[in-house]
Amino acid sequence: MPQPQVSSNAIAEASAGPPPLLASRLTPPALPEPLLLRPRLTARLDAGTAGPVTLVRAPAGWGKTTLLAAWARGAPEPGPAWVQVEEGDTGERLWAYLAAALRGVAEAAEEEPAVPVAPPRPDQLELLAAALAARDRPVLLVLDDLHRVTDPAALTGLEFLLRHTDGRLRLVAGARTELPLALHRLRLAGELTEIGPEELAFTDDEVADLLVAHGAPLPATAVARLRERTGGWPAGLRFAALAARDRPDPQRWAERFGGDQPDVAAYLRAEVLSGLTPAARDLLLRAAVAPAVRADLADALTGRGDGGQVLAGLARDGGFLHRDDSDPPWYRAHPLLADLLREELDGLGDDERRDLHLRAAGWYAGHDRPAEALRHALAAGEWERATELLLSGWPELVPYDREAAAGPPPPAPPAEAVRRDPELALAGAAERAYAGDSATAAARLREAVAAARSLPAPRRDRFRRLATALELTLARLAGDHREVRDAAARLLATRDPAQVESPDTDDPRTGEDADVRAVAGTALGLVDLAEGDLRAASATFGAALDAARRAGRPRTELVCAARCALLHALAGELRAAERTARAALEMPSCQGWSSRAECAHAHLALALVALHRDQPEEATAHLALTGAAGGDATVAAAAALCRGALLRDAAEPAAATQLVARAREELASRSAAGDLADRLLAEEADLRSEQGDVDTARGLLADRARAPEPAPVLALALARVELRAGDVRAAGYALPDWDAPVAADWPLPVRLTSGVLEAVLARRSGDDRRAGRLLERVLDLAGPEGYRRVFTRAEPAVRDLLAAHLDSGTAHWPTVSDLVRGADEPAERGAAGAERALDEPLTERELTILRYLQSILSNVEIASELSVSVNTVKTHVRNIYRKLDATRRREAVRRARELRLI
Repeated sequence: MPQPQVSSNAIAEASAGPPPLLASRLTPPALPEPLLLRPRLTARLDAGTAGPVTLVRAPAGWGKTTLLAAWARGAPEPGPAWVQVEEGDTGERLWAYLAAALRGVAEAAEEEPAVPVAPPRPDQLELLAAALAARDRPVLLVLDDLHRVTDPAALTGLEFLLRHTDGRLRLVAGARTELPLALHRLRLAGELTEIGPEELAFTDDEVADLLVAHGAPLPATAVARLRERTGGWPAGLRFAALAARDRPDPQRWAERFGGDQPDVAAYLRAEVLSGLTPAARDLLLRAAVAPAVRADLADALTGRGDGGQVLAGLARDGGFLHRDDSDPPWYRAHPLLADLLREELDGLGDDERRDLHLRAAGWYAGHDRPAEALRHALAAGEWERATELLLSGWPELVPYDREAAAGPPPPAPPAEAVRRDPELALAGAAERAYAGDSATAAARLREAVAAARSLPAPRRDRFRRLATALELTLARLAGDHREVRDAAARLLATRDPAQVESPDTDDPRTGEDADVRAVAGTALGLVDLAEGDLRAASATFGAALDAARRAGRPRTELVCAARCALLHALAGELRAAERTARAALEMPSCQGWSSRAECAHAHLALALVALHRDQPEEATAHLALTGAAGGDATVAAAAALCRGALLRDAAEPAAATQLVARAREELASRSAAGDLADRLLAEEADLRSEQGDVDTARGLLADRARAPEPAPVLALALARVELRAGDVRAAGYALPDWDAPVAADWPLPVRLTSGVLEAVLARRSGDDRRAGRLLERVLDLAGPEGYRRVFTRAEPAVRDLLAAHLDSGTAHWPTVSDLVRGADEPAERGAAGAERALDEPLTERELTILRYLQSILSNVEIASELSVSVNTVKTHVRNIYRKLDATRRREAVRRARELRLI
């Protein structure tokens, strides 16, 4: 093929003067195929351009350019001006493209360009600002990869234009890092829209659509798993979709997709790790030995003192290092980056890896985290330390919420070491049980028992206790309730008889005795809870909680306290539930990602408390934090009752019915009976009758509610159904005797609702005096606990009854008056009264976010729960700090509690 001829004139023109402008840098790039449209993000851009600056900021691969290009190409004519910034652009070069882009937009709109042909010098910026300010319509300017601009003068000029164009210049910028522009002023003024990795991340639905577009559809469970593994990272998902369509079993391949895939690993090395400083990359590599790190743990691993500064800097741009809101904060790498870092960690020498594990073991042991310390001691081959950790911390090595350990399992101790020290094999078994690997744990337990036959008597007794505790753990992991009870009995039988008869607080054996009671009691309480025996569970957890406190076992204490709080809430003991739940959430062991499941029960307790006090926003906020314990049948049932009630209050009875019915079927499939199953059945029947399906409601209750001694909640449900059917007599006959001595053991909400219904029936029959007496008795019971919903969310007859009760006289006049006035509104009177102590009261939205601040959720996760931008959350948080005169999250929460805002 003949080569094209280049004239000498062209060469001369190219070498003389500034290089020509490339048209490709002045138009949005071609879009990838297939393209997934994301309306929620383009809508955010549309809304953002009502203000002066919209910043799309995220590291590589988060879809910034694709989003901006799709939005720009879909914008109405003439569309935004577009400039693609490149590495090495000087200020003069940037201004040349900027002027060309602005002229192009003006010409496309058939307007007088009014933009200088040449790039403006600094002293000519006022001319350009005046020209833009004189336009009839604002100009949209997209600057992609603006982080590449290093000329301070160029950025200063850009700021000048934004300030002096009278709002006629609207900037949309894409960048990988925080810009040196004065964005803080715009944030404070509410004039900055930010879209970050948390919003750019794909949702489950978007992942499913992307896979379908690539011809690799997957089941919903596999989609959710893939989204979790990728963190919603667009580039990672596109890699996965492209590869999955060529696989014979895409679902199985997607389950194994990780950061060690060659394409993903190469991208992360080139686009993410290569841009880091040596110190930052070294820290990330060493921190990969742990699933999450704090600054002091990072310092222990690196031997330096800059961990806090480096981690904060890496997390600032988001995307690949996430920070929680605990104090001090924990940091966790993106799942795919964590895979790659662990692979690189494996490439270190044996001595270097062993040193890292030793450092980690020492840090964890010194910070009351024996399970993590044990795993690292075993990984380092420190057999004596591993045995010591088992002997000193065995009660805290019991797994209560299944969470797989990061990284490969540590090697099994050598046979010779086990023969010398059979308890070492128990340590290995305990570590595997904690990680959820029951089969390996059982094998190592058998190995330990075989090696322990020759132990002398004192050590043999200690070994038997530890082995029995491990048998108890394995029975729990297997879901074998009978074996759990048997193993708990065997463990309790290892107690010192002298301590059983007369515990001596000064005797060191007292702590050992308390350990045994705490571990056995917690296991038995979990079985009672799983079987639906709430009363037995409450008593068992209460005793185990006392033992855990006596033994000084914070994690076991947290497990018991959180579940005690939930059981108090289910019994209707709102004050005890709130007190216990808040105390649990304040425990140090409730901080960090690894504790979310253990704290979920406390959040559910607070959600139920808020529900009964008719505080729906607070209930919703706490419910959002219970997902980590979703595998617990009791938690799932209690959460369904709470969510169903909130849906009902929001005038969505059909959705509430579907939710409750599904939860009831799920609970039945797990063979969990008892009170919660009855509550779900009663709620479903009540919801169906409310929607006019009385026959179905009666059918649900037919057998059990009409039994000789029906469950009170079912009898109440039948009475409500009959009343809705118009049969007042049948309703009265079905209503349980809520004020009898035996009713003192019923859940308080059942008693209160029954009492209110009986008062309504009495008033309907014309007996107003009896109705007043009944209502007064209900108010006596409801007042101390702060119940409101039983009155405010009831049918109109109850509000009429309350109004009549005011006229007839009551010892609860302020409460009844308040209930009558606020019967149709969410009631947060305590918070409203407390706000009067503030110079400027908190808004409703600020109160909602303030309640989230009690949790360990980050601002990003709070924004996701509330379906708002993270920038909006940050703005509200700043306002909260200002109004509460606080500088930190924990200080704001403490101040709010002092004012009884939360």
